[in-house]
Amino acid sequence: MTLDNDFYQHIKQLIEQARTRVKTAVNFAMVDLYWSIGQQIVEQEQAGESRAEYGKALLKQLAERLTNEFGAGFDQSNLRYMRLFFQKFPIRDALRHELGWTQYRILSKVNNEKARYWYMNEAADNAWSSRALERQVEVLYYERLLSSQFDEGIRQEGIEKIKALPTSPLDFIRDPYVLDFMQLPDNHKLYEDDLEQGLLDNIQQFLLELGKGFAFVARQQLIKADDESFKIDLVFYNYLLKCFVLIDLKIGKLTHKDIGQMDMYVRMYEDLKRPEGDNPTIGIVLCSEKNEAVVKYSVLKDSQQLFASKYLTYLPTEEELRAEIEKDREILERTKRLK
Repeated sequence: MTLDNDFYQHIKQLIEQARTRVKTAVNFAMVDLYWSIGQQIVEQEQAGESRAEYGKALLKQLAERLTNEFGAGFDQSNLRYMRLFFQKFPIRDALRHELGWTQYRILSKVNNEKARYWYMNEAADNAWSSRALERQVEVLYYERLLSSQFDEGIRQEGIEKIKALPTSPLDFIRDPYVLDFMQLPDNHKLYEDDLEQGLLDNIQQFLLELGKGFAFVARQQLIKADDESFKIDLVFYNYLLKCFVLIDLKIGKLTHKDIGQMDMYVRMYEDLKRPEGDNPTIGIVLCSEKNEAVVKYSVLKDSQQLFASKYLTYLPTEEELRAEIEKDREILERTKRLK
């Protein structure tokens, strides 16, 4: 009996759709958490006698304790964004799961409620990147459409302007990368050589996970400067970004040495390998555990060339996602008791 190809393609499509839904849920879990933190902050502030002074003290104390316990990402600036996020989107069910935290930060600064929700839906329906969304907000795309009674010419102009935006590494770098195609058991002890070999054995799936425009160049590529030699784990080229992408694989927690090593690789590649006309080389440290202190206080911060991303060897189930969200909610309950 020969397997019917249409039947196989249908099953394949179901699997891919399910994976997309779960990946979207992974990204939205952070958005959902930040919305809940914003809600708790607003409710706690409303219970204070003097809202302005109480709110300022509350955010300061909350930021200090959360940062000490959970690392970067919970400073006063981010907490203010979370509070604003809840204030601008008070109905949780109205949020679009396709959008990430950076996009909601942009949307939260749109004062006009109708414009804000219109931008949200347009960004979700048309898969706008954060930069595309920011561009449309800055040029008052909604207001221009409204004044023209949603003229099709104005709409097409906006679409063409988005297409014309220059590509940026931030549009291509993911966090986390899901390497479930390696089919490793949960308790599998992984070594860096195993991880590297597993990715190469499944290079087609890995290229799909990396995203658009990636092509494999080399494994353990030797690079020399004077009498020193180094080997870069994996080298790719992205024809959309028009640059080389270096990947260093790390088992365990990210360290400042990992960042320093990748910074050196990128600098060497820039000097010795980058062709004239290419864009700057990108370096990614792919690790099993991020270190927020290293991310915050190293050259990673605000860099357009160096990135650290976490990898998952399996795609979380919906039950595991719910458990993770519940764990995050326990954090919120503790913050409610903060005075």
